[in-house]
Amino acid sequence: RVRPGRRRSHERWWDRTAWLFVLPLVLVVLAVYAYPIASLVRYSLQQAGSGSTPTEWVGAKNYRFVFRDHLYRTALENNLRFLLCVPIMIAIAALTSALLHDRVRGWRVYRFMVFIPYVIAVPVVGIVFGYIFKLNGLLNSALDTFGLGILTQDWLGSTHRAIYAIMMVIVWKELGFGIIVFLARLASVGEELFEAARVDGAGWWQVFRHVTLPALVPAIVFFAVVETITMLSWVFAYVYVMTAGGPGNSTVVTEFYIYQKVFANNNIGIGAAAAVTLLALVAGLIVMRLWALRRFEGEAV
Repeated sequence: RVRPGRRRSHERWWDRTAWLFVLPLVLVVLAVYAYPIASLVRYSLQQAGSGSTPTEWVGAKNYRFVFRDHLYRTALENNLRFLLCVPIMIAIAALTSALLHDRVRGWRVYRFMVFIPYVIAVPVVGIVFGYIFKLNGLLNSALDTFGLGILTQDWLGSTHRAIYAIMMVIVWKELGFGIIVFLARLASVGEELFEAARVDGAGWWQVFRHVTLPALVPAIVFFAVVETITMLSWVFAYVYVMTAGGPGNSTVVTEFYIYQKVFANNNIGIGAAAAVTLLALVAGLIVMRLWALRRFEGEAV
């Protein structure tokens, strides 16, 4: 039997030395992430010389250029426009997960089907929907076949419609993740809550409103923050494959702007400055996600 005094001494020793066990991993993380971020910040304060790497120190000049650049503002506005996908996905995912949680006939097949798009590679999705949405593509052909030719549009060739076509693809692709997260949350909720509501005479919609939605709040917060980060920093592949930023730069996003500056124009300083601003924005959202998870600690998925 260990004496209380000896046990406390052992615990204090462990508290003082536990960090030694995680030190190797901390060093690896610093090497993998800290050095590239520091290099990115350094490049953003420099300007390309005669070679391929920035050599001239220009301070905040690159940041001033980025914030004054109309194309960058357009790219940022497009990223913010993509945020409209988040509430749409939350609403559809909440309703769908509630239906699947009720074990409707064939619910296992439906759950499998809604999750398939999420595991398909984004370039594959972009190429397929690029053919579907083009002027002579499958969508317009189907509309003509069913006598709805008046609805045919040049979906990806219009400066007003192209970005919304991409948004529809993103919703279709990312929706499965939200449904699975919400189903996992509902599975952890006691079934007696739903049964009690039904015994009291609540209909499906009342159960959804007063039981399902409150139970989904931690999962909704988690999914909303994750998808907000996705809309700001993970939509490059959709844009690059489906429209390449066009038509007329109407679908340019911040990632595509950075790609153009660094790889197309060989302007590393400007691209790095844009990347740092995007990194700061996403880092703020990650902090928000951590706060949300701590806020709902013990309830989050």
